[in-house]
Amino acid sequence: MQWSKEEEAAARKKVEENSAERVLLEEQVKYEREANKYWDTFYKIHKNKFFKDRNWLLREFPEILPLDQKTEEEAKELSWDYVKTNAANCFSRKHCPIVPEEKNYYQKSSDSSDGQSKAESDFANLHSEEHRKGPLEADLFPGSKATFRILEVGCGAGNSVFPILNTLQNAPESFLYCCDFASGAVELVKSHPSYRAAQCCAFVHDVCDDGLPYPFPDGILDVVLLVFVLSSIHPDRMQGVVNRLSKLLKPGGMLLFRDYGRYDKTQLRFKRGHCLSENFYVRGDGTRAYFFTKGEVHSMFCKAGLDEKQNLIDRRLQVNRKKQVKMHRVWVQGKFQKPLHLTQKSSTPAFALLSHS
Repeated sequence: MQWSKEEEAAARKKVEENSAERVLLEEQVKYEREANKYWDTFYKIHKNKFFKDRNWLLREFPEILPLDQKTEEEAKELSWDYVKTNAANCFSRKHCPIVPEEKNYYQKSSDSSDGQSKAESDFANLHSEEHRKGPLEADLFPGSKATFRILEVGCGAGNSVFPILNTLQNAPESFLYCCDFASGAVELVKSHPSYRAAQCCAFVHDVCDDGLPYPFPDGILDVVLLVFVLSSIHPDRMQGVVNRLSKLLKPGGMLLFRDYGRYDKTQLRFKRGHCLSENFYVRGDGTRAYFFTKGEVHSMFCKAGLDEKQNLIDRRLQVNRKKQVKMHRVWVQGKFQKPLHLTQKSSTPAFALLSHS
């Protein structure tokens, strides 16, 4: 749906009102420092029963599948680009996928727990100084024999992991990595009956710490999935996270992004006193959320050296018929590709090159 000028003005006014009073600086520091505590509490309470499986994921992002598993024609029909181009009003069509509300939060933490140490012990041999300095040898990392590799950042309890694994059953050459900085979430994934270590590697990782090694070398991923994760990271850390993830992609690899958009109903519902900084809020459980514009998303991923293939605002109207309440949902969705050939600027002046030709 498209918003009227009046609706957008009303949303802007609401944000001005709920952001007029900011959280005290010392409280903001606490939310950053103790982010893992809020997450661990969340998973102790909800376990894997809070979020619904993202069965819409492959409809929005067919790039998750290897090309030999889905023809280019099928991918075109299922992709958002096709729907948007061939429908004057996609949201009025019955086959248009419904995307549930997300509240996935992913934060940096300076603390660690016994559970986290246990989850990371599987990769203890990979965390040595030797592996920090150089690429891992082919026989030292999970998924080394795969020909198609995916990483989901902020996997939570596996609501994307298991729909993807279910689809990849017929693609044994594919491998899925998934990480979260909450050790409890990773344990939920690894204890799930559908978890297959032969095709999936779940590990504890804080994406905000770019000094931490991954259990695989840089430049080998075909897909990085970043869905409702970046919004929960402090805005000052976002660019560094995207820069690091870009290095993990192979040339031609895709980073797939979906997150909260500016003036989503979640933003409008915040009360005064919950605003941390411009368009960045803290919820009652201590987790945080940022609300993006299309321009911010473009700037962030392009600064990381990726080419924009898709960047759109997804506005939808959800109606609670029982309560007769209309809710305006706003999401930003993007697809960004690592260039096949990275161009390097020559330090030799042009006239010098000409003189040698």
